[in-house]
Amino acid sequence: MAELKPNREREEACALVTGATRGIGRAAARALRASGMQVAVAARREDPLRELADELEGWAIPCDVSDPGSVERMFARFLELAGRAPDLVLSSAGVFSLSEASDVSTEALEASLAVNLKGGILVARSVLPHFLQRGSGLLIQVGSVAGRRPLPGNTAYGAAKYGLRGFHEILLEELRGTGVRATLLEPAATDTSLWDPIDPDSDPALPDRSAMLRPEDVAEAVVFVASRPARVQIPVLAIERV
Repeated sequence: MAELKPNREREEACALVTGATRGIGRAAARALRASGMQVAVAARREDPLRELADELEGWAIPCDVSDPGSVERMFARFLELAGRAPDLVLSSAGVFSLSEASDVSTEALEASLAVNLKGGILVARSVLPHFLQRGSGLLIQVGSVAGRRPLPGNTAYGAAKYGLRGFHEILLEELRGTGVRATLLEPAATDTSLWDPIDPDSDPALPDRSAMLRPEDVAEAVVFVASRPARVQIPVLAIERV
């Protein structure tokens, strides 16, 4: 199936999902489409991105969220395709690694800060002027339990996610009274491909993958937040496995 052409007559609400080719982003893109939204998916890997866009009858927009120019091009392409700003942006691109403060590598630290923190801020910076001009819109950012609990071994990841929570708290204050809403999701450990290089089942200090949340669990939370009335904001939503 070919990528959809620009159609400015579409009446469906529109969503833009970053980090869409795996894990929470992919599950959320599917769930949002199932809820009736038109979905544009963004990620670095173009082949799986276009496959997902075909599946969803949506738009594929390659993007590296750590690159300011790439983020600006992503949003410009969305505007070209949809003819307007999205109603919802889900910022879910992420990288993950484990290391203690005494031996965290510069590469792991830079990657986590670039994608998990800077990437979220860059995506927000691109969409917020359009949301504010319109007086509506919902930005959902995927944080983590590691952004509110100090978990040993989460030096790079935790630092970035704590930073994202700080950014979100500032954003909530700046958006008061504008009609624009923002939500930070903070899921506990979720069974995605980010765990593949780590093999948590072999480490007694980590949760078994069978005991983790599923990406679809978090995706359901995304749809729940998105389906609240425009007068209702959910500032932070913690999600845990029971």
